Amino acid sequence: MSSSLRLQKVEKIFKRFDVNGDECLSRQEMANLVTAVNPRVKFSEEQIKAILDEVFRTYANFIDGDKGLRLDGLLRTYDDGAGDVDRDYRALGMDLGSDSASEEEEEEVREEESRDGVASGRKEDAISIMNESPGFGPTKWQQSVGSWAVSPNNGIVYNDTWRLIEDLEILLRRVAVKLEAKRKAAGKEGGNEEAKPVEELGSEYPSFQKSINELRLKADVSRNEEEAFDAHMAMGRTLFEHGFYEEALISFKKARELKPLDVRPHFRAGNALYSMGKYAEARNAFEHALDAERSSSPRFASLLPQIHINLGVTMEADGMLLCACDHYRHAAALNPAHSRALKLLGSALLGVGDYDAAVKALTDAITMKPDYADAHCDLGSALHALNDDDRAMGEFQRALDLMPGHLDALYNLGGLLRDSGKFERAAEMYTKVLGIRPSHWQAHLNRAVALLGSGDVDDAKKSLQEAFKLTNRVELYDAITRLKMLQKKPKGFAALIPSPQRDSDREAYGMSPIGSGATEATTVVVDSSRFQVSTSKTTPRQWMAHALHIRAFQRHTRLNRCDVSMISREIEEAKQKSVSKAELEKSLRRMLHFLGAETFQESIKAINQRIIRVLDRMGSGRVDLGMLFAILAPLCAGSVEKRKQIVFEALVWRCAGTDRIAMTDGKVYLKLLRAVYIPLHGASDLWEVHGEVDPATMSYEQLLEMFDDPDWGFGVMATLVKLESGDRERHGGLACAVCSYAIVGSRFKEVTSEFNLCSLCYSEGKVPANVKKEEYCFKEYDSEADAVKEKLSFLVRASPWKPRSIISL
Repeated sequence: MSSSLRLQKVEKIFKRFDVNGDECLSRQEMANLVTAVNPRVKFSEEQIKAILDEVFRTYANFIDGDKGLRLDGLLRTYDDGAGDVDRDYRALGMDLGSDSASEEEEEEVREEESRDGVASGRKEDAISIMNESPGFGPTKWQQSVGSWAVSPNNGIVYNDTWRLIEDLEILLRRVAVKLEAKRKAAGKEGGNEEAKPVEELGSEYPSFQKSINELRLKADVSRNEEEAFDAHMAMGRTLFEHGFYEEALISFKKARELKPLDVRPHFRAGNALYSMGKYAEARNAFEHALDAERSSSPRFASLLPQIHINLGVTMEADGMLLCACDHYRHAAALNPAHSRALKLLGSALLGVGDYDAAVKALTDAITMKPDYADAHCDLGSALHALNDDDRAMGEFQRALDLMPGHLDALYNLGGLLRDSGKFERAAEMYTKVLGIRPSHWQAHLNRAVALLGSGDVDDAKKSLQEAFKLTNRVELYDAITRLKMLQKKPKGFAALIPSPQRDSDREAYGMSPIGSGATEATTVVVDSSRFQVSTSKTTPRQWMAHALHIRAFQRHTRLNRCDVSMISREIEEAKQKSVSKAELEKSLRRMLHFLGAETFQESIKAINQRIIRVLDRMGSGRVDLGMLFAILAPLCAGSVEKRKQIVFEALVWRCAGTDRIAMTDGKVYLKLLRAVYIPLHGASDLWEVHGEVDPATMSYEQLLEMFDDPDWGFGVMATLVKLESGDRERHGGLACAVCSYAIVGSRFKEVTSEFNLCSLCYSEGKVPANVKKEEYCFKEYDSEADAVKEKLSFLVRASPWKPRSIISL
């Protein structure tokens, strides 16, 4: 049918039911339309209400205030397959009159009507706009069935299916009565009210399962494949709504066997699997739904955005935010008015550290839906990350106005206030978070920081102790110990705030770095030239600074737990040398398979911000996979020699060489390596490559020589390896003279003044203000055992032992 003819028909239907002529269909006018185009169905008030609620919710962007649905909204319902224009036109007994179609158009209409009759099975059972319920009057029990049963394209079609669902509802009602009795009994005995229905049924579950199987047999013996499919889908939907996901999945699988190319059973099976926590299987089901959609009827095109959204949510559940972003973008492209797709896209972009893009997506979502509290909260977080704190505070407050108990908004607002120095208000926000969720240990920890900032040391200590009870982390134990020590020897207000020694850990806790923990009166920062080393084994200050930053990144991404041989496997299986970020994320997920979803998200965010941005400076969305592997290899687990071999292997693979790489590629690699791990400090900027092709090649030995060069290569590798093996080493409770934390990792002792520094304070050039010298000379101890050995050797050299002479009696 031509689009102009279709539009004329929709306009005539619209005008007939626009009784008051306000160019909108109110709820009552829409109810009249639904009833008129389904003359054989006797709707209850509840069913009409459910239909209208779904229409007005789904097409909210086409609603004109209190007036109702506009003409373009009604046209959109037909475009989405919520009804058949020709069928409704016939049901209303309408014709185009003077604007009638040409003979050619009328023939096209007849052909479409013929196809509709075949597609619907028994034509007399086919129902039109906003409803696919059967042609007999609904009974009281049908009013309890979800609105999906009368929804467009997804509802119940056949009479026998309604009867089957009636039997299922009766069975489920009986089960609900039993469960309610059990819950009451369990409540008296302190039972778990959050248990799944299957678990609560216990020994009675096999009997319930047998009854369900009997109903499935009735569905199997339906008159034709269409009715059997309708019955299994309806059973699956009903069981899903009652929380019986395993049984629902069986029904969806049966429906899928009947119609492998139908989108709906794949989609519903994916939802059931996701609810069961089987994210990998759910992802496969949604991907099959996308494959089926490409060969299915256009009437299910409206389901495509939701498939992409659910697939994205499933990807997120496995920590794969970059892949999720791709699917949210697809959903937003298919339906630009889909506010949830844009919100989810913005939240995922926020999760990977693309703050500017996140702000845009979240702002668009709020423009479409101003009362979207979650979107306001995430927009506030993105703005705070971009240092736009005034707007961020307004967004957090807006989220709280819309939803006063919004936990994330309270927590994030507390972080913003804390970073702004408004410690008392920050403590209030964290207290509210703990009122909602007492087990939120990050809130306990950050509340302690805020209380320290406001000078309330006693309550801060209590909050730290609560956080320690919930997590048992050694860093919190150190903070409590340090706080007790500082209370005995107060150094002023600023000295009570924890030092940044654990900044990398605090970021993992949900805290932001909070600056130095010592006042200007107690600490001074001296020039690097005044820091000398007493032996060649002592790490220079600047090298330690670089190594600490790299080590923090390594631990944050958990690359130190990834065997470097995993890169070799990925190289063998890789089909392309330039991949999208989503494909890259899949490769990283295989390498970091041992990480939970949230931890993997943190890892991807760090890798995206520090490495992928450097490799994708032009913003193409694609990454050189070989170069990325070569940059990751030095930080993975394994011997130093093995890591270097994998670096060379990755560079050879991307160059399609045999046993040598291009000289230019080797230089570019080292430049990128320093740009990623030693920004603004190395000589990488001197090695500019202007696009010329250097015919010279480089062997593995030549690359090693350049790699180990301290000035031009990655000479910090040796110091990094030292940190990997000893950055958890403790020194008998010795505290740093600057930050007062227990020294963990290398200890740096000033050889004449004999004060001790932790690695971080040493790398930052901090010394106690009461020790004023022109030059400071340090010796490094990797462990307390090294210090003891040195003392013993000194005693031996100072007082050599001599045997006493034997006196003869």
